[in-house]
Amino acid sequence: MFEGIAVHHWLCWGALYLLAAAVPSMCAGRRSCPQLCQCDSVLLEVNCSAGQLSALPDGLQQDTRVLNLTHNKIKTLARQQFHALPQLLDLDLSDNVIVLMEAEAFLGLQSLTTLRLARNRLKIVPVGALAGLSRLKLLDIGGNEILVFLDFTFQDLVLLQVLEAAGNDLVFVSGQAFAGLANLQELRLDGRNLTAVPTEALSPLDGLRSFRFRRLGLASLPNHSFRHLDRLKELRISDCPSLEELSGNSLFGLNLTSLAITHAKLSAVPYVPLHHLVYLVRLDLSFNPITDIGGHLLGDLLRLQELRLVGGSLLRIQVGAFRGLVHLRLLNVSGNLLSTIEAGAFQSADALKSLGVDDNPLACDCRLLWLVRRRLSLDFGASRPTCTTSAQLQDWNFLDFTEAEIPGLLACRRPRILNRKPQEVRVDQGYTVVFYCNVEGEPPPSVTWLDPQLKALSPVGRIRALANGSLEVRYAQPQDSGAYLCVASNAAGNNSLTVSLNVRAFPSPLKNALRLNSWMAFPTASPGENGTHEFAFDVKTLLIAATIGFLSFFSSVSVCFIFMFFWSKGKGKIKHTATIAYVPRSAAANSKGGTGNYMETSRYTMKLI
Repeated sequence: MFEGIAVHHWLCWGALYLLAAAVPSMCAGRRSCPQLCQCDSVLLEVNCSAGQLSALPDGLQQDTRVLNLTHNKIKTLARQQFHALPQLLDLDLSDNVIVLMEAEAFLGLQSLTTLRLARNRLKIVPVGALAGLSRLKLLDIGGNEILVFLDFTFQDLVLLQVLEAAGNDLVFVSGQAFAGLANLQELRLDGRNLTAVPTEALSPLDGLRSFRFRRLGLASLPNHSFRHLDRLKELRISDCPSLEELSGNSLFGLNLTSLAITHAKLSAVPYVPLHHLVYLVRLDLSFNPITDIGGHLLGDLLRLQELRLVGGSLLRIQVGAFRGLVHLRLLNVSGNLLSTIEAGAFQSADALKSLGVDDNPLACDCRLLWLVRRRLSLDFGASRPTCTTSAQLQDWNFLDFTEAEIPGLLACRRPRILNRKPQEVRVDQGYTVVFYCNVEGEPPPSVTWLDPQLKALSPVGRIRALANGSLEVRYAQPQDSGAYLCVASNAAGNNSLTVSLNVRAFPSPLKNALRLNSWMAFPTASPGENGTHEFAFDVKTLLIAATIGFLSFFSSVSVCFIFMFFWSKGKGKIKHTATIAYVPRSAAANSKGGTGNYMETSRYTMKLI
């Protein structure tokens, strides 16, 4: 009996001991949590989002690792405001109304790796505001109203890897703004108010791997815009409504693997700036008004695997456009104006794995035969291509064709020239001539005119090929005479027609001929051939004419001398004497030493006294 009582007492005391030991541990498991916040004691997270807070909440534990203060009404970040949170790793202050950050606002957060200040009302990041964040790896200040980045704004962020600064109103980036960011790998900027690419400011970022530049306000990307970014692999330029061209050396010095220039005003593929990017794997030129991809102009991009040109104005992809691109696996040209895409555009159409051609006015004819036959092995994406310009196959899906239907449905007709009557035109010089070459075929043939030397004629010039297939020769000249060739061609073959032009020169209005009879000849007054008159002069006639001319001149001079003599005699009592001395040629020669090459003609000397 006593043994039972003892056991009972022992059990009671044991239970009381266990209860007493459990009370402290339970108290330790319960953490205080600030009002209007939610706390996770395991992950050490405090979520105060949308709590109508205007300042940092009270009661935060020193071991807090993650603090979410988004969607509040915080306006100012005071100096060392977070010094009591030395173990904080992630701080999110996005979507507040912060207008001011004091210097050393984050001093004490020596463990912080992620800081988000997006979508506030900051106009400047003061130098020193980010001091003490030596372990920060991600900084997001996008969506603010920042106007300028001053020198050494980010100098303390020695381990920063990602800087998100898009969506601001930057008007100037100082040359040393990014000094100290030797480990930065990703940068996003907004340049809608910048007047130039901040090339000098980007120079210290020699470790940068990805650069996304939005809303660039320039019409042309200058040469050497990204020099010194030797390790840059991804460049994305987007939302640039004024960007019309890239200067020839604008991308010089880069070794990109991915390039995107989208939502701009490029009217042509920038072949010259691209040609040295031999390591490029992905190229995106979507949402540009590019109308044509020329043949044999992208062959330098040896490693290109993906090409996107979505939402453009593409009318044609020329044969050989992708020659040399042996690794091309993906082509997306959805949302353009293409009527076809031929197998001859590719180095090897069999290497293609994914093709986007939906939302194009495709004509289903023999040019797309290769595509239909590969319809089961190609990835067309979510939207399948359909026929839109063929009345017989209107809105047909490629997958609806059967193997038996393909040869009959996707057919082409060889070009046929409708009017094959000989066209031989004879006109006088100066008239305008038009030759016609009306053709038909499926698909509609292209018409090319060749001159008598078999050179293709362009749509401009005095002799030009018109858009309707005609040839116009304006103000015909004799040298335009000859045979011209009209060549009509399509995917099914070609046809040709020869026309002839003979231009007569203008008759000469004056058919006076100059004839040399001996060493010198002149026209004569005797009638010649065709009723013309010839005037021939000999040496005797020339001498007579010269003598008559000399006498006339000597007479005029003599009259002048006589007039002056009598005038001088009639002037008062002063006597005026005219002395005329004649110096013969022999005397002049003797005075110069006689022989030699010196010669002097006779001369008259007159002196009035």
